[in-house]
Amino acid sequence: MDSSGAEEQATWWVVCLCAAWCGVCREWQPTFAAQARANTHLRFAWVDVEDEDEAMGDVDIETFPTLMVARGDEVLFLGPIPPSSTQFTRLLATLQAQPRPAPGVGAEAAALLQRLKPEVLPQALV
Repeated sequence: MDSSGAEEQATWWVVCLCAAWCGVCREWQPTFAAQARANTHLRFAWVDVEDEDEAMGDVDIETFPTLMVARGDEVLFLGPIPPSSTQFTRLLATLQAQPRPAPGVGAEAAALLQRLKPEVLPQALV
């Protein structure tokens, strides 16, 4: 199988890194869940960074909501996004059409994904 076929087979993750105390996150959660229902080919997870402090490691989330989008083991995007359904939809479409990591996505993002995947993400699926 060629590399483009392998990319198509990789699991896509859309992970909201949030905090239970964050009012913006609580307000945005229904929009995130609606995107999950509209994009059943992607896996969506809602992760409370304070509940998963150990898994977060050196990654410090300062702005909520923060989104991580990954294809397989490659993090394509990690950063805060405005709680806008339109911008969220546009971001997902852009990343799927041109799945290259955004500038500034470093090794710590990939390490975070690896720490979250085995136990946290399956329990946090939306």
